Amino acid sequence: MKFDAEFKEAISHLPEKEKDKLIFRLLKKDPNLANRLHFELVNTESAEDFREKLETRIVFLVEQMNTQFYSIGYLHADVRFASGEINEHVQITKDKYGNASLNLLLINKVLNGFGTSIEKVSWAEVRTFSDSIIARAFKIILLINKMDEDYHFEFSDGLKELGSHLSKSDYLMKSAINNGFDVNWLLSGEIPEDIQSIYKESRANHLKVTRW
Repeated sequence: MKFDAEFKEAISHLPEKEKDKLIFRLLKKDPNLANRLHFELVNTESAEDFREKLETRIVFLVEQMNTQFYSIGYLHADVRFASGEINEHVQITKDKYGNASLNLLLINKVLNGFGTSIEKVSWAEVRTFSDSIIARAFKIILLINKMDEDYHFEFSDGLKELGSHLSKSDYLMKSAINNGFDVNWLLSGEIPEDIQSIYKESRANHLKVTRW
């Protein structure tokens, strides 16, 4: 929503107490904005501090998934829940590095724990989950590609691990091929310069997934 100059001018001339009341009223209706402002104005911890705590949290959540595994459908729901915590962290802290690193950690931990389980079910049961993994792999390399090249090396081990997980699964490789994702990008650590165009073409022609 855009605000015209006249409206902005009127707001700027409101009495301070009236402004405060309006701000608090609006913040109650927008928890994400409230958390964002709290992080910027009050919190003494950095985005890196929050990221480290969330890394520990992700490991814990995946361990819980292991002990409470019922089906690929439930696993998909659990992963979406964990992904939601990452999204909330990014919304609050604007942690671009963490957006890539935390998602990469989550996928690798999940595939390390459930790679065998994925292969034991039918393609119909695993397809949505498998396509979602590939969609998230696309997202990760898109995020990394936007960073300064100095950071790319820091992700190389995690990307190779993800490539290894994908290459060992017939279902995940099937999803990768169907959706135009080359696992060699991960194994070699070489992300194509035109990856954004490749992704757009994949979205237009192939990738049909449920968002995490």
